[in-house]
Amino acid sequence: MSNTESVLDHHLDAFATQDLEAVMVDYVEDSVVVTNMGVFRGLEEIEGLFSELFEEFSQDGTDLEVDDTIVEGDFAYLLWHAETPDNVYGFCTDTFHIPDGAIEFQTFAGDIQPKE
Repeated sequence: MSNTESVLDHHLDAFATQDLEAVMVDYVEDSVVVTNMGVFRGLEEIEGLFSELFEEFSQDGTDLEVDDTIVEGDFAYLLWHAETPDNVYGFCTDTFHIPDGAIEFQTFAGDIQPKE
């Protein structure tokens, strides 16, 4: 298993168990997460992002499935979909740059439709 795969597996396990402290181990102070909801720079902003995500994804009735994972060198790509009590995440992708054992840069894009 590559270092990239190891960090990605840890990140996905930490997200699945809603373990904020474990998720944050995967980032460094210079990390940046770019999303269609904004840009989050540094540990404090990234922790705030994941705190909000965990509020939604920890609700009863939430279902999240990873459809595809591709790892190439220091890069990892995820294709996934989910449904929470609040939203339908129809087509979502995350791309990670993971050099030296930490997520230095991540992008997220998704088709998020609020439930009525």
